Amino acid sequence: MGDTSRNMDRLTSIDAGFLAQEREGSHMHIGAVMIFEGPAPSSDDFREHISSRLHLVPRYRQKVVFPRLQMGRPLWVDDPCFNIDYHVRHTALPRPGSMESLRKLTGRIFSQRLDRSKPLWELWLIEGLEDDRFALINKTHHALVDGVSGVDLTTVMLDLDRAPAEMPPAETDWHPAPEPTEADVVARGLKDAVEAPLGIAERALRAVADPAKAVEELREAAEGASEVLWGTVAKAPETPLNVPIGTHRRVRWVDAQLGELKEIKNSLGGTVNDVFLTVVSGALARWLEARGIRTEGLELRGAIPVSVRTEDEEGELGNKITIMVGRLPTYARDPVQRLGIVRKQMQGLKESKQAMGAEAIARLEDFAPPTIFAQASRLHFSSRLYNVLVTNVPGPQFPLFLLGKELEEFAPVAFLAPNQALAIAVFSYNGKVKIGLIADYDAMPDLDKLAQLVSESVAELLDAARAKSGAAQKVL
Repeated sequence: MGDTSRNMDRLTSIDAGFLAQEREGSHMHIGAVMIFEGPAPSSDDFREHISSRLHLVPRYRQKVVFPRLQMGRPLWVDDPCFNIDYHVRHTALPRPGSMESLRKLTGRIFSQRLDRSKPLWELWLIEGLEDDRFALINKTHHALVDGVSGVDLTTVMLDLDRAPAEMPPAETDWHPAPEPTEADVVARGLKDAVEAPLGIAERALRAVADPAKAVEELREAAEGASEVLWGTVAKAPETPLNVPIGTHRRVRWVDAQLGELKEIKNSLGGTVNDVFLTVVSGALARWLEARGIRTEGLELRGAIPVSVRTEDEEGELGNKITIMVGRLPTYARDPVQRLGIVRKQMQGLKESKQAMGAEAIARLEDFAPPTIFAQASRLHFSSRLYNVLVTNVPGPQFPLFLLGKELEEFAPVAFLAPNQALAIAVFSYNGKVKIGLIADYDAMPDLDKLAQLVSESVAELLDAARAKSGAAQKVL
């Protein structure tokens, strides 16, 4: 018998939360649509390329095991039946290979829940895109990667130059560790239950060694936790964004230029993320009005993921994020005023201790029994707390390549939590920006309209920024 101990990593409470909150109509996977120049590589060459780099991300050959008798959170274990042909898939678009066909295919792929008996990812090679191009659709469960972890499958399969980089070779050909028996899993649960109090004791000893620092950290964590809990009291307004959802998805993305977003923030103030949230607020205001809903005095609540990954944790898989709830001023008519409101409240969030409090709560969940943990994790995904997920992930501002073909466009795809009909993500790459919209198919038949309004909201802010800059130049 081999050593199974190296084959049982416990999911963090945040990772396990994404699994615990997955429902029939809510799939907790994220991903992207990547568009490349030129004809697609052969299926064999592409599969060989991915296989040659999987040892750099060993989690992608592991599956989730759920302990019986609720003996702790789930575990990552090597999949003894791992078959790359299941995960790397190949298809083609019908002629003429329009962008609309690619979006429909993306919607269908993201409508299907990942098989939990296998490693939680898929990678689709899509041939036949118009203008002699091809695409990849990447789909990964949120429990596996948080999008800003530094190393995932997308990172290791892309290169900085047209010539593929020489990757560090695997020490040996991969062989799965022995699959743990049910007795092994139970024993690991008992071991963790014993070690959990020791972790608390270790923190207590550190506190004794530096009581002043410990008191300050405890005070800040308590203040942060109180801000988080206070945020759960304030209920998000009822809108068409918060309804029961099904399994089917619509996907759209809106093009923008990073230079234009920076031009807006340089002229009107704030950050690129402030500009993004302002764009979303303006587009949602007009979309609600088109639905016959009055927006005077209406303020939506946005769930804003924030990375709490430290420098020491760069490159690790798994989630190191927390959620802060920010206000989206859909009531503000003037785009400059709207940006000013977003800037002020985002600065307030940064100065608050919401992120620290949420992280402290997550750490406490690491020690909670599974039944209590499952109830606590629902807090993070409660539809009464926020109206829409809005996330911004900055990408590299230089070109990337796959088997010699340049990556031209990168469109992010977020997830829909229960009773959330829409999620919005933005990703910047090589000077371009893609604002990705994913929505419930039945609840959001007018997603095309919202995408148009997002584009108009960017143009409105850009016009205001250039008007201000032009007025300033005349004064000079």
